[in-house]
Amino acid sequence: MEISNKLLCLFSADVSEQEGTHVVEVPRREVETGSVEPGETYRVALISPEEEDDQQDERTEPAPDEPQPPVEPGEMRYVEIEDIGKQGDGIARVERGYVIIVPETDVGDRVKIEVTEVKSNFAVAEAIEDSP
Repeated sequence: MEISNKLLCLFSADVSEQEGTHVVEVPRREVETGSVEPGETYRVALISPEEEDDQQDERTEPAPDEPQPPVEPGEMRYVEIEDIGKQGDGIARVERGYVIIVPETDVGDRVKIEVTEVKSNFAVAEAIEDSP
């Protein structure tokens, strides 16, 4: 699956039914941080929920036909913690569904992270600070 370079935000949400229509709610923080403007029209992509692959896969180098990881060691960015892994660590997903494991975080946290380790199918990062 290819993700557009125009991606404004990425979050998990439930689809609910309200008065004969189906609604995906945008988290307030996406509006408050300026990613989304109320009253504007946006394209929405829905990705099916899949079971987590084992984040501790021992592969270190991507196969030649695999895309490169979308993060690099030392990179800092804001992410939203969407899940908790088997070891109790927070899990965020970024471009193309790439997994970043962030210890000592909880579902719903939006944190600034520094990437400390990058593998072909996941990265590990340290939470630097909570996002406003």
